[in-house]
Amino acid sequence: MNLSATDWQALLLTLKLAGVTTLLLALLGIPLSWWLANRRGRLRPLLEVVLSLPLVLPPTVLGFYLLLLLSPNQPLGALWQQLFNRPLVFSFPGLVAASMLYSLPFMVQPLLAAFDQRALPLAQAAAGLGMPPLARLRSVVLPACRSALVVALSMTFAHTLGEFGVVLMIGGAIPGETQVVSVALYQHVENLDYGGAHRLALVLLLLSVLLLLLGRYWGGRLSGVLLPSRKSSVESALEARP
Repeated sequence: MNLSATDWQALLLTLKLAGVTTLLLALLGIPLSWWLANRRGRLRPLLEVVLSLPLVLPPTVLGFYLLLLLSPNQPLGALWQQLFNRPLVFSFPGLVAASMLYSLPFMVQPLLAAFDQRALPLAQAAAGLGMPPLARLRSVVLPACRSALVVALSMTFAHTLGEFGVVLMIGGAIPGETQVVSVALYQHVENLDYGGAHRLALVLLLLSVLLLLLGRYWGGRLSGVLLPSRKSSVESALEARP
C-alpha cells in the first residue's frame, strides 16, 4: 500500500496512541472496575452513568470541555506547563489524556460485567475459605476474567484507533505529534485527495476488523477452553462441598 511519509507518520503515531492509552486504561480500569463491582448502594448507579457518558456525548462536546480543562488557564493545564514547560493541549500527552477519558467505558464495562457475574461470587467464596486478598486476586479474580480482559483490551485499542472529534479538538493536526490517521484522512478529503483518503480508510478498516476478530477469537478460547480445563482451587472446593 503506497502511503506517503506523512501518512506513515500518522499511522505510527496512531498505533502509539492506541497502545499507550490501552496500557494506561488497563492499569486504571481493572482496579476501578473491581472497586465498582464491590460497591452496593445508591452511589454505584450514578458512577456507572458518569463513566458511560463518553458513549453518548458527542465527541466535540467532550473535546470542547477537555480543551477548556487542559488549557494553561486552568489549574491542571497550568500545573502541567509549569512542570514540563509546554502546554498539555496540542501535544501527545494531551491526546493520551483525552483518549483515556473517551475510551474508558470500553475498558470498564466488559470487566465490570465479568466481575459481577463470575469473579465476585468466587472471590467472596474464597474469602470465606480463608484465602488472603492478593491470593484471591491472583488465583481467582484474574483467571476468571481473562476472556473479558482480552475483549476490553481489544475494544479499547480498536476504539482509540478510530477517534476523531476528541483528538482533533485537543491535538489539532500537527504532523508527527498530534496528527493521527483519522485526522490525516479528513485532511485528504478536504484537499480532494480521495485516493489518499481511501488508502487511510482501508488501513483503519483492516486494523479494526483484525482487532475485533482477534479479540473474539482469544476471548472465546480463554472462556471456552482454558478456564474450564483449569479450575481454580475455589471452584474445586465449592464443587466438593456437600
